[in-house]
Amino acid sequence: MIRVMVVFVTAGSPEEARRLAGILLEGKAAGCVSIIDGMNSRYWWQGRLENTTESLLVIKTRTAALDRIINLVKANHHDTVPEIIALPVIGGNPDYLAWLEKEVLPVDSQPT
Repeated sequence: MIRVMVVFVTAGSPEEARRLAGILLEGKAAGCVSIIDGMNSRYWWQGRLENTTESLLVIKTRTAALDRIINLVKANHHDTVPEIIALPVIGGNPDYLAWLEKEVLPVDSQPT
């Protein structure tokens, strides 16, 4: 069973990225959020090819926290359909992975 994952979320600005990271970290939905500013994204949206500069959040978390992350991002993101993509972590530094699991609250311990 895969217990940790990395979730990618794009944000429209560095400010939005930092605000979303704060929400996820303060809510203990993530153990770490890395932010990459100035990423160029090209994509189709509503029949048009778009070209934007975005910030990328790289969220490290427990697999069980994914639904909580999706809900928090959707409730606090400027886009109506925010990019939220989760990838399983199949290995890594055991010490880091244990730390990550300790930092993210289990589903039954979510803050209210």
